[in-house]
Amino acid sequence: MQEITLAEASKNLPELIEAALSGEEIVITKDNQPVVKLTPVSPERRSLFGSAKGLITISDDFDEPLEDFKDYM
Repeated sequence: MQEITLAEASKNLPELIEAALSGEEIVITKDNQPVVKLTPVSPERRSLFGSAKGLITISDDFDEPLEDFKDYM
């Protein structure tokens, strides 16, 4: 883990970003206290149409009246 002051980080931001992208943990401090950690953003996973095919099933009697409600019909 690399700790760097805010003043140093502002001068070396491109290098720090590259270090974070390569897996290094970068912590930026202010007044000797850690305030920010640089970490890469994971790429957004997009769902593909039909990607859940076969995972969901609906019973054959899905739209049949419920036994509990026969009195109300």
